[in-house]
Amino acid sequence: MHTAELDWLKRAQKGDDLAFARLVEVYQKPVYNLCYRMLGNAGDAEDAAQETFIRAYNALRRYDPERKFSTWLLSIASNYCIDQHRRRKLPTFSVDELDSPDIPEKSASLEAMLMQDEHQAKVSALLETLKPKDKALIVMRYWHEYSYEEMAESLSMSVSAVKSRLHRARKELAEVWMDAEQDSIRIERTNYEQSTA
Repeated sequence: MHTAELDWLKRAQKGDDLAFARLVEVYQKPVYNLCYRMLGNAGDAEDAAQETFIRAYNALRRYDPERKFSTWLLSIASNYCIDQHRRRKLPTFSVDELDSPDIPEKSASLEAMLMQDEHQAKVSALLETLKPKDKALIVMRYWHEYSYEEMAESLSMSVSAVKSRLHRARKELAEVWMDAEQDSIRIERTNYEQSTA
């Protein structure tokens, strides 16, 4: 966190709403992206990001400056998303909702953009197979590059529990991926055989 952000944080803790608004500007994209990866659609991610900042604002006076602010903020977001999963079974999302929140480069070809969208859809579908806490671990580790210690602190787990769950989640994702690839090969083979018969 650079000096200006530290200043905004101190002022926001004293009740300066403008300083908090500046923190929201800085962190809105990472918070939204984490919520999007965990919830799977833009509308739910926007609601979750907004709720994250409301909760952070309400808890700001209790924030411990010894803790990394981004870790604290993203842990609020991830815990809120886990709660959303627990409260209701989220519907699977349609292809229309799988648009990547990241803006592709202008120089990217249409084929490259379509492949990126297809890859995004596969990854999102894979993440949906995981339990909410496992999904949070995968998103924190591979999209936000959290350390094991940061993940443990964010999700109130021990470091060994984080490592164990992350290992199981990666193994589960690999198995689901392999099953999907085998199904895809079988379908392609069947379609080819029917077209040549």
